[in-house]
Amino acid sequence: MALQKSVKRLHFGSWEEKEMAAKAIEKLAQEDVKVRKLMAELGVIHMLVSMVDTEVVGRRLAAIKALIELADGTFTNKELMLEAGILSKLPKDIDAVDDQTRHEFAELLLSLSSISNTPFSLAKTEVLQFLIAILESATSIETKETCLGVACNLSAVLENARPLVSNGTVHTLLKLSSFKELSEKALAALGHLVLTLMGKKAMEDSSMVPESLIEILTWENKPKCQELSAYILMILAHQSSTQRDKMSKAGIVPVLLEVSLLGSPLAQKRAMKLLQWFKDERQAKMGPHSGPQTARIAIGSPLHPREAQEGKKMMKNLVKQSLHKNMEMITRRANAAGDSSNLKSLVLSTSSKSLPY
Repeated sequence: MALQKSVKRLHFGSWEEKEMAAKAIEKLAQEDVKVRKLMAELGVIHMLVSMVDTEVVGRRLAAIKALIELADGTFTNKELMLEAGILSKLPKDIDAVDDQTRHEFAELLLSLSSISNTPFSLAKTEVLQFLIAILESATSIETKETCLGVACNLSAVLENARPLVSNGTVHTLLKLSSFKELSEKALAALGHLVLTLMGKKAMEDSSMVPESLIEILTWENKPKCQELSAYILMILAHQSSTQRDKMSKAGIVPVLLEVSLLGSPLAQKRAMKLLQWFKDERQAKMGPHSGPQTARIAIGSPLHPREAQEGKKMMKNLVKQSLHKNMEMITRRANAAGDSSNLKSLVLSTSSKSLPY
C-alpha cells in the first residue's frame, strides 16, 4: 500500500507531494532488489529523472537519492536511467550547486559507471567536464574520491580512452596523484590509460612526468601507490630510450634501488625490472672497448632462460659500482626495521618475468 501510494503521488501529485514520494521511494528501495525492479516497471525512474532538472535543491536531492537506491544491484534500472537522459541533467556550472548535491551526483555516476556492455556511453563531454570540474574544485575529499572512482571505471573501457584524454583527464589525474589521500585511485586510472597510445603520449608529454611518479616511489607508507607508480613508469620506459633518459636524469636509479630492497614484493619486482633496463643501457653505452662486457639482451626485448643468473650478477655490479652511499643509508634503515636478514637475498635476487601486462 505504501508503494502504491508513493507511486501515485509521484505521477499525479503536486511538486511537494512528488518530493515526499521520492523520499518514500528511497526508503522502500533499500528493502529488496525485487522492490527496486517493481518500481522501475511502475515508471518511477523516468519521473525521478525529470525531477532532477528542478532548481529546488531539496526536491532535486530527493530525486537523486531515490535514483541511487534504485540503481543498486540492477543493470536494468541503470539502463533505464541512461535511457531517460540522466546524463544530460548534470549541472553545467559546478559553482551553482551545493556540496551535498555534487556528492550525490557523483555517487549516482559511480553506480552507473560500473555497468558494462551497454549501448549508452558514459564518457560524454558533459560527464567528463562535470568530473574534472569537481576534481579541480575545492570540493570535499570524499566527493573527489567518488569522482576518481568514476574515472577509474570509465578508463577501464578501451573505447573511453580517447574522450578521457582529449578532455584533459590525464593532466588532472597526474595532479591528484601527488596527494596521498587521492593518489591510489588516480594512479589506478592512469594505469589504465597508459596502456593506450593516446594516454601514453599524454603522459610522456606532461611536464609532471617522470618527477611526480618518482616522488610517489618514495612513499614507504603507501605500498599500493608505489606499485602503481612503478607499473606506469615501466610502461613508459619500455622500449623508449628517451623516457629512460628522462627518468635517469630525474634521479630514479637510487630511488628504485631503495624500493627493490624495502618495498612490497610486487614493488620490488617492478623496481628490479626497471633497474635491469638502466643497467643494460649503461653497458650498451660503454661500447666494446670500455672494459669487460657481459652478455646482454636488447632493452625491452623478450627474456631468455639465463636472465635470472645474469640479473644477479648485474645487481651485484650495480651496487658495487655506483651506489655505495645509498646502500649504506638503506642498510641502516633496513636494520632499524628488522629486515637485515633479508637484505642480502633482496640484493641478489631479480625478476625473470616480463612486464606484468
